[in-house]
Amino acid sequence: MPLPPSYLPRRHRSRHRARCQPRFAYAARVQIDLVALIVDEYDPAIAFFTGVLGFDLVEDSPSLTNDGRPKRWVVVRPPGAQTGLLLARADGERQSAAVGDQAAGRVGFFLRTDDFDATYRRMVDAGVTFVREPRTEAYGKVAVFLDIAGNRWDLLSGPPR
Repeated sequence: MPLPPSYLPRRHRSRHRARCQPRFAYAARVQIDLVALIVDEYDPAIAFFTGVLGFDLVEDSPSLTNDGRPKRWVVVRPPGAQTGLLLARADGERQSAAVGDQAAGRVGFFLRTDDFDATYRRMVDAGVTFVREPRTEAYGKVAVFLDIAGNRWDLLSGPPR
């Protein structure tokens, strides 16, 4: 398996990018629609993402597991965003063990805002736990916070790259 470009010496990155170009063109536009986020329970997760982070509750529908047990199909999404989160209640020991550790302790999710300072203050006032204070990087301001499950997120300023 080839190494990602960030692991390659700078002189090899341009060649790596050329090799990573798609070998075909999609006939239609594609995008990432949802990312599953494993949570302990639906309602506290919905309250966190809608009440604290200000996401929209896009869907909350009854559904069934593959073996016929009841579950819910819960989707939240930042206002105006295309990609959302599927809040999936942990089912079984393996999934329960992944709650709060979906990215193995790394920052695995990124929330970008046009007004970093106001968003940061609102989140602090709402009780969000920040594990790294705001700092300025070449790409803008960033601070690391925990979601309701304990996953690490970057709060970022500025336009997407």
